[in-house]
Amino acid sequence: MARVSQEHLDARRRQILDGAAVCFARNGFHATSMQDVLKEVDLSAGAVYRYFSGKEELIAAIASEVLETVRGTLEQAARESPPPTPDVLVPRALATMRELRPTTLDTGEWLFPRLMIQVWTESTRNPGLTAVLADGYAEIRSAWGGMAQSYKDAGLLPEDADVDAMARAMIALVQGFAAQMALFGDIPPQALADGTRALMVIGRAT
Repeated sequence: MARVSQEHLDARRRQILDGAAVCFARNGFHATSMQDVLKEVDLSAGAVYRYFSGKEELIAAIASEVLETVRGTLEQAARESPPPTPDVLVPRALATMRELRPTTLDTGEWLFPRLMIQVWTESTRNPGLTAVLADGYAEIRSAWGGMAQSYKDAGLLPEDADVDAMARAMIALVQGFAAQMALFGDIPPQALADGTRALMVIGRAT
């Protein structure tokens, strides 16, 4: 029997994750069955269960991928000189997610923000997913902390600035923008940049 290539295996896994993400964003995690996922990806149960044991493992894998993408974006930005300021970096992080995961729902709405809310909601009742998110957010906090340190090194932040506190605030800012997208519709990238820039200059107006 011919061996299945790694490229084929990776593509099939991607197909399953993308289809599951559509189902979760469209109908919610608990209203989605594995049969819904099978229908969405047009695969047999055996083909899907070869990769994932069920919905819980699917949503954990989706969350891990998102967190890894955000972390990678921040770590790359921290290596730039000069480092991109938050008004540049926040829109970039969301633009990167849109580029890598551009799938939309039937309405034309970008899938990711609604999916993110489903992940958060499920994590409140699923200890396994909570652990995945906790580990991922710890890594993202560390990556944002690296950004804050790069701002210090560039003379953009005072030396006594609390880098972890800044990391938490920046995560909250990105989450807040994404939640607004999920609840009220898309936000123009320029609005993200302008709003973040305005926060950066509070107290410095003359």
